[in-house]
Amino acid sequence: MPESRAIGDDFLSKITEVIEEHISDERFGVSELADVTNMSRSNLLRKVKKLTGLSVSQFIRQVRLKRAMEILRDGHLTVSEITYEVGFGSTSYFIKCFREHYGYPPGEVSKHEFEESEGETTEELGKKKTKAILVALFILVVAVVAMVVFFRPFSEKSVSDKSIAVLPFKNDSNDSTNVYFINGVMESVLNNLQKIKDLRVISRTSVEKYRNSPKSIPEIAKELNVKYFIEGSGQKIGDQILLNIQLVDASEDKHLWAEQYNREVKDVFKLQMDVAQNIAGQIQAIITPEEKQRIEKPPTENLVAYDYFLKGLDFFFQGSREGLEAAIPLFEKAIEEDPEFARAYADLAISYYYLDIYQADKKYSSQINNYADKALFYDDKLSQALLAKAFFYISTQKYELAEPYLQKALEYNPNSAFVINALSDFYDGRIPNTKKYLEYALKGIQIDIASNDSTSTSFVYLHLSNAFIQSGFVEEAQKYIDKSIQYDPNNLFSAYVKAYILYAKNKNLKDLKEQLIETLQRDSTRIDIIQEVAKVCYYMRDYPTSYRYYKKFLEIKKALNLDVYELEDAKIGVVYSKVGLKGQSEKLFADYLIAAESDKSIYKHLSLAVYYSYQNEPDKAIEHLKQFSQQDNFHYWTILFLKMDPLVDNIKDLPEFKRIYKEIETKFWENHRQIKAALKAKNLV
Repeated sequence: MPESRAIGDDFLSKITEVIEEHISDERFGVSELADVTNMSRSNLLRKVKKLTGLSVSQFIRQVRLKRAMEILRDGHLTVSEITYEVGFGSTSYFIKCFREHYGYPPGEVSKHEFEESEGETTEELGKKKTKAILVALFILVVAVVAMVVFFRPFSEKSVSDKSIAVLPFKNDSNDSTNVYFINGVMESVLNNLQKIKDLRVISRTSVEKYRNSPKSIPEIAKELNVKYFIEGSGQKIGDQILLNIQLVDASEDKHLWAEQYNREVKDVFKLQMDVAQNIAGQIQAIITPEEKQRIEKPPTENLVAYDYFLKGLDFFFQGSREGLEAAIPLFEKAIEEDPEFARAYADLAISYYYLDIYQADKKYSSQINNYADKALFYDDKLSQALLAKAFFYISTQKYELAEPYLQKALEYNPNSAFVINALSDFYDGRIPNTKKYLEYALKGIQIDIASNDSTSTSFVYLHLSNAFIQSGFVEEAQKYIDKSIQYDPNNLFSAYVKAYILYAKNKNLKDLKEQLIETLQRDSTRIDIIQEVAKVCYYMRDYPTSYRYYKKFLEIKKALNLDVYELEDAKIGVVYSKVGLKGQSEKLFADYLIAAESDKSIYKHLSLAVYYSYQNEPDKAIEHLKQFSQQDNFHYWTILFLKMDPLVDNIKDLPEFKRIYKEIETKFWENHRQIKAALKAKNLV
């Protein structure tokens, strides 16, 4: 055994010596170490893991950090100089790793005394270190608990130290045709900053409203809840780009840093990368090597392709069908110029997805899939490419395949409001999960709180209110729905969601019906509200009135060829049967059964339970209800309306139904408590 230990020590000494010989080479990693030591990667990994408990990359980093500590103690070099001396490509990442390893930043080395007396073994030192960490953790826990007790963890007024907004860049040129190019530069800088997890970056939609705003920086900062602003202006003259960038401390309206860039157009990607990294450096944001690599990857080498892409992007962000239709041919021209332009492929796929959304007949599924695959082929770490592939699976109802692509898109672009809102929608309607829906709705509001107009802001608050009520947070839901209506009194979505929130408080179906009818009178063509009125009349067992509304609902749905509300067919089937339309009722139930059996959501067995209840097959109904009771994170509406639903009349008095319903109700409120605790832990409520 001693001989084996000696051999292991010799091996570690040998590879440590090799690493130290290449200490300043940032690219010297696992493969390079394996080559120099004439070992396979697998043998090297296995041996280092066995001897140290570390991966090879962790061991290399440890050697680098120990060398950094030695240099710091000498005191001859700055932290930035030491960063590159020991092979770290980013000062912020070096500081992060140093702090994680030693427990304090490199700038505080001189404040700490290192007393490792000869009488103390490594094991004893390890115990001391463990004890110190536990004490520190205890103090931290006490502090966190105190904050939770005495302060509200999440507040729209609290400002992150590393929160930043990039205001719309101004076009300094008299040539208005250059606006799309300056907008594109701004978008790219914003996109690069969004890739840095250590930042909170406000979305493009939230800053767009301030393009020509007379408001002061402190006023805008209060509305956006940020600490820093980027102001920019520029112009493109021939083959030259002149860009002026300023970093502003919003709280003091003080300019912290400014720089003028004069570059050739061919250097536009380097320019955008430099601006983002300089900004991050000024506010001491940590950029990991992986983030740095993604920021430094140019979208294309072809400037003609990039020009077409920026023109398309300007239309894409208009957020209208006409804008998408104008963007598509420009994205296609970009691809003609550069057949490996991943971002152009991705935005093409996303454009086609939004042209197809909610249509019963999907026209563009093959285009979405084809362009998404090409985008991923050329850049599998591009968040837009991952989002595009997720959208393809959503459009073809393969939701379980979409989920990992959405999560990966967020990993590579953690500040993307587009991705976060897609996840929020996904966990609302595609794979319903009230916990995740609320979590992403809250994350979204932190970076997308002040959208480009009051209407958009109203929808942001609507989204959050809906997420809260689905998890049983009635007071919070009412707070945000009131804000939604305050921003846009004409938002009828918010009006009828508020009606349901009030129902959750007072349990009065008559009031709910009156509020919904009042909302419908403001726009009698709204198919969603028509359906809601019909449903409430159905719950009240006012079948003739329900029939009138459902009949109109089905007529509009057919005329517009909409693929919506398929699982309402059972309720409509009951109503049609009650008014004597037996044949149409049977057709509705047949369609419903097909939709329920193919449903991939957590509600599949609940949908089948009510179907078999109505068909007077109680054993099948109870069995499916049992299976549904095993699910988590279902909507509050389930326990509010299930017992009163005419579809369960044949089983609601059965002892087994009452027992299972009680289990469902108990599980919901236990989940509610868990969600509340989890969100508090993440400072989201």
